[in-house]
Amino acid sequence: ALLDRHRGFLRHTARGLTDEQAAKRTTVSDLCVGGLIKHVAMIERQWARFIVEGPSAMTFEGGDPNAFMNSFRMLDGETLAGLLEHYDEVANQTNELVRTLPDLDLSHPLPPAPWFEPGASWSARHTLLHILAETSQHAGHADIIRESLDGAKSMG
Repeated sequence: ALLDRHRGFLRHTARGLTDEQAAKRTTVSDLCVGGLIKHVAMIERQWARFIVEGPSAMTFEGGDPNAFMNSFRMLDGETLAGLLEHYDEVANQTNELVRTLPDLDLSHPLPPAPWFEPGASWSARHTLLHILAETSQHAGHADIIRESLDGAKSMG
């Protein structure tokens, strides 16, 4: 329920935006509202796969090294409606995983990476909390970008 709430905060930042507005950068970073929705969907799907498959799930789409950076941008041909629809599909899949997972203590080792503690493992519970943290953090980013676009705020 808490993850769904924070997904809603992220979705709310996109209300009423055109594709052009959703793709617009309003800060010096590459971040845009549509790109953040796309990124959060990609990361959530990847971490949900980690819960089931373990470290082998932690590769980017098709092994494309640019997939991670492109996940922050709306590319030619992408629409806000399409990104939101995909995000809903990912959220539904994750929610179904949570409903059917027999044990939140199921753990997998993290893949070797400079940002992970060597030899660490994450449980399904820890991984779901990480998805929540990512979603919350990026909803805040999207809120700042949206306010910079047209003054609209998600809250307050």
